[in-house]
Amino acid sequence: MDGMLAALGQRAVTHLGLPDRFLQPDALLHRAKAAEALAAFDGEAPFRMLLEQYRQEADLNFIGCFAARYDALRLLRNLAALKRRETSQPAVLRTPISKPIFITGLPRSGTTFLHKMLAEDPENRCPAAWETVFPLPRKPDDPPSQRIAAMGRLLAAFERMAPGFRAVHPIDAESPQECSEITAHVFRSYRFQITHHIPRYLAWLRAADHAPAYRFHRVFLQHLQHTDGRPRRFVLKCPDHVFTLGALAEAYPDARIIFLHRDPLEVLASVAGLTAILRRPFTTGANRQAIGQQVAESWLAGAEAILCADAGRLFPEDRVAHLRFRELTAAPMATIASIYERFNLPLLPDVRQRMERRIARLPHGGYGGVKHALADYGIDADAMRPRFAAYAARFNV
Repeated sequence: MDGMLAALGQRAVTHLGLPDRFLQPDALLHRAKAAEALAAFDGEAPFRMLLEQYRQEADLNFIGCFAARYDALRLLRNLAALKRRETSQPAVLRTPISKPIFITGLPRSGTTFLHKMLAEDPENRCPAAWETVFPLPRKPDDPPSQRIAAMGRLLAAFERMAPGFRAVHPIDAESPQECSEITAHVFRSYRFQITHHIPRYLAWLRAADHAPAYRFHRVFLQHLQHTDGRPRRFVLKCPDHVFTLGALAEAYPDARIIFLHRDPLEVLASVAGLTAILRRPFTTGANRQAIGQQVAESWLAGAEAILCADAGRLFPEDRVAHLRFRELTAAPMATIASIYERFNLPLLPDVRQRMERRIARLPHGGYGGVKHALADYGIDADAMRPRFAAYAARFNV
């Protein structure tokens, strides 16, 4: 029955021309009333390119057409609403953001686990999934619980479409969320290429100026802190920051950076498996070989970017911490304590207890339940290992 419904849906996509009808940039900009807000962050060119790639390269299925349209409209409407708030409440843009901590490094290396642990400290401000997807209420007096519930429904729907998703990437509405969801609002984000095969957009993104994305990122944090009413220490996370460290350093000259490191071949297998799961609901066919090639190329570049930042001392040494996945998962509390010591931050006894309780619920960091094989994605381990040799030697992974 599922196969029959999928075939009927794909027939509708083909005969009705849904990608061309649903994903026209001018129509979506007009509907969301977001042209001015998008232009403020040089977002129109990447927005148009992304939608063109959706129409021409992504092989969207029936669900994929609707999901891409919903996502684009949601991002545009959020952007327009944030702009209106800045106009009516100019104090938002005067909100200071001081000494944020960024967690980055190779993906699947413990970044999510560490982010969750640091979120247990009430002095750490970690943007939650629900507020990155729905940053403002529809009506001023709507409680946050409405947006939290809406995010829960979105995640439940995605879990039905992509069984096993939460087994490899545990998340709920109130979990800390990656920065790629923030920068997606101005359409300069690597998160689009994880869920879709869009090679020209990815090539453009790799060569793009990411200063506009980080300008918006900072504005987004100002909105969150203005809503909170008191300053806290932002703790942010995204592996994709490794590709844009120069723009990050320019936007946040006082940032502190945590790099997480893991055996790159374990990383590639895990990322390829997650990418296949994330693409499956939206496309007529997630090509494993193409996924493997993209993942390998991307994270070779990512490892090289980390080495370059390390060699060039892009950030002052006392504001950088390098951690390894194996140490984080084997001795999480000791590893976390080393971060607080490194950055001269107080780790209070009650915070330590909260973290220890969370660790007890996530043995070995919550990792290890799902395994993926490199060969399933056309990645030759023997050929790939030497290409990561410099990275592996420098960071002892």
